[in-house]
Amino acid sequence: MADVFASVARKDRRAKSDCYLRGLMTDGRRKSVQVMAARLPDGNEQNLQQFVNQSTWDPVPVRRRIAERTVPLIGPDAWAVDDVSFPKDGKMSVAVAHQYCGALGKQANCQVAVSVHAVTHAASVPSQWRLFLPREWDSDAERRLRCQVPDEVGHREKWRLALVVLDELAGWGLVAPVVVADAGYGQNADFRDGLTGRGIGYVVEVRSDVTVHPHEAQPTTPAWSGNGRRPQSRTATSLSRWPRWRPVMGGRRSSK
Repeated sequence: MADVFASVARKDRRAKSDCYLRGLMTDGRRKSVQVMAARLPDGNEQNLQQFVNQSTWDPVPVRRRIAERTVPLIGPDAWAVDDVSFPKDGKMSVAVAHQYCGALGKQANCQVAVSVHAVTHAASVPSQWRLFLPREWDSDAERRLRCQVPDEVGHREKWRLALVVLDELAGWGLVAPVVVADAGYGQNADFRDGLTGRGIGYVVEVRSDVTVHPHEAQPTTPAWSGNGRRPQSRTATSLSRWPRWRPVMGGRRSSK
């Protein structure tokens, strides 16, 4: 704890961070400040509440130190890009919206973060993440003010946030062995191109309706029979039937 929170300047805040994390790691489903303070021999509800709601300290150096310690420790086989959701009540938690919640498996009121986890067969460690701000928050001045969302922070697509996180990790000297992701990211050609441009190999999922054709293929428009809708322009492809989901692999760019 002393090493991870060494960047936090004030000694009392470092002590509260130690107490808060021990509270999170204790048994019991509820992790509210009041409940955790009651479980800890040195728990103080007022101090913990102040640490969570009012203390100002930069979380980035703390996250960096955690990543620097854990990534070499587990020796990841890959980095997994995914969404992490947090069900919420009400609408005043920052970035909360009615959206797909993976924790519940349905549309619900929740927060969503884009995360990159270092993974092996036996371990999964979050290395860095970014909170996803739904587009509706861009024009909601009241909620932005109450939740203290900085003016320069706005909606960005999840695939863009994922690339930002990968760039941050690379800036810390942590390079992905290979990136894996489900179709929520794998379907996006810009995301795949972003990985290729960074020299990162990947194995991602795509849907069965994805089509593949040679680069030189030209779109054509079938003749209209005169009945029904006019046919749309399309690129002729010849593919065997794919299963419902299929992985797509991308290689690293050559250094030449």
